[in-house]
Amino acid sequence: MSEGFINVLKPPGMTSHDVVAWVRRLLGVRRVGHAGTLDPPAAGVLVVALGRATRLVGYLPGVKTYRGEITFGVSTTTLDGEGEVVRRAPCRLTQADLEQVLPKFRGDIEQIPPMVSAVHYRGRRLYELARTGLDVDRPRRRVHIARLEVLAFTPHPEHPRALIECECSSGTYVRALAADIGRALGTEAYLSFLLRTASGPFAISSSLTLEELEEAVRGGDRDWLCPPEAGLGHLPTLVLDRKATRLFRHGNAVEVPAGTQPAPGLRFVVRDDTLTFLGVGRLSRQGEDWMLQPEVVFS
Repeated sequence: MSEGFINVLKPPGMTSHDVVAWVRRLLGVRRVGHAGTLDPPAAGVLVVALGRATRLVGYLPGVKTYRGEITFGVSTTTLDGEGEVVRRAPCRLTQADLEQVLPKFRGDIEQIPPMVSAVHYRGRRLYELARTGLDVDRPRRRVHIARLEVLAFTPHPEHPRALIECECSSGTYVRALAADIGRALGTEAYLSFLLRTASGPFAISSSLTLEELEEAVRGGDRDWLCPPEAGLGHLPTLVLDRKATRLFRHGNAVEVPAGTQPAPGLRFVVRDDTLTFLGVGRLSRQGEDWMLQPEVVFS
């Protein structure tokens, strides 16, 4: 059975769910999921999980990197190029103007999720409510922008454009960021293009288009499949002896190996003495002893 991660280059026009369904049909694998939704007009890295690797999605690093184009002087209903134009407010901006406001959007910031997002509101997705014409109050969400840079600026007498690169936490809406930057400059703005260039350790340089993936699968090549632990390099590793390995594989807590620096809730990639991946465990304290509790186990 195939299990692990695929670094897919999602094309524009498909939903993330469409890609998952496509992979499911291609491989004949029922358990398929993804790490981090990409909106239909966006392209770029979509990490697809197969088999038991779907249980590891929550352990992958949440940091994402994007390249996006902001068009100023125009706003749309969806904050991106898919929506209808709401307002045109021709503006004259320079790159220096843009650079001056960007520091406000670095670090921890608050965002209001767009109405066309997949956030739940009273049991329904916001985009479902938006289709009925409803606009509801959404609570602000705190996100982290680790890096925000201008890569290129295209002057225009009415609608200048900027190509930006953004490294941010999971849950960041880049189209909301584009609109907020426009407001900070006293004008309208929408995200006219978006490309995800990295999702955690999965980079666009090693991603496969759907056509490349299909060709590799049909040809019997297995290089497209990343091992389940491929996205867990940010976690420390614990190596268990044979006795502890047997216990861990059966879902039992095991004593922490000598020399381990304990910390409540700390998670580890767990391996046996041959360095075979066993799963993910979490430290907990039982009386005076520190124990490793299995959270995800690969037999």
